[in-house]
Amino acid sequence: MPGRQGGILSRLGLPAAAAALLLLAFLSRDWGLAGLLLAAAVLALAWWFFEARTVSPRELSLVATLGTVAALARVPFAALPGVQPTTFLVITAGLVFGPAAGFMVGSTAALVSNFFLGQGPWTPFQMLAWGLAGATAGWLPHLRPNPGRAGLAAFGLAWGYLFGWLMNLWFWAAFLPAAGIKGFAAACAASLPFDTAHALTILGLLLLAGRRVVRILGRFRDRMRIQYGTAAQPQEGRLP
Repeated sequence: MPGRQGGILSRLGLPAAAAALLLLAFLSRDWGLAGLLLAAAVLALAWWFFEARTVSPRELSLVATLGTVAALARVPFAALPGVQPTTFLVITAGLVFGPAAGFMVGSTAALVSNFFLGQGPWTPFQMLAWGLAGATAGWLPHLRPNPGRAGLAAFGLAWGYLFGWLMNLWFWAAFLPAAGIKGFAAACAASLPFDTAHALTILGLLLLAGRRVVRILGRFRDRMRIQYGTAAQPQEGRLP
């Protein structure tokens, strides 16, 4: 019993400490630190949720592999501002494997790629932004069962800008909070060419290779489920 109580207290202590740090950051009006802690809390909750699910070892290894591949796809294009094939791979992974796996692939891709490109306070926000791209892609088939090529292309185009705006939000909170909404608008205006390049990259890849990549990932998903004896699920993200 004492050991169990100690385990419960240790589990409660971590969120309590995180909440205290977040409250302290808000009270001190350090919006950069507050945003960083909030992003870290969301990431920790999402990773805990994924770990709490019943996930087969093969599915876990596949998600880790997709996250690594998405990370490596980012590295060769680092010198080209806005060109991010990683987002395309994260979106297709979310379409096929669902919101939880899509979030994990996106957040893993950001963390792994930054070991090559440089870690920093921006890493949690990149993890969160790419994770949300994968998660919303996983929800898309439930909101619209057959989005079609045009719908999926519009979704990818929108995320090219949403990703940039989320990163601008961190930049504004860390460096331009005194400028108010005008500072955030100025950051978005400055990043518009790079966000447009990002959006067009996703759009082009989805139109050229989206159908093929979704079909290949869908075959891996179906083979995993057949091997583990689970019932076949609806074909999420299947392009017409």
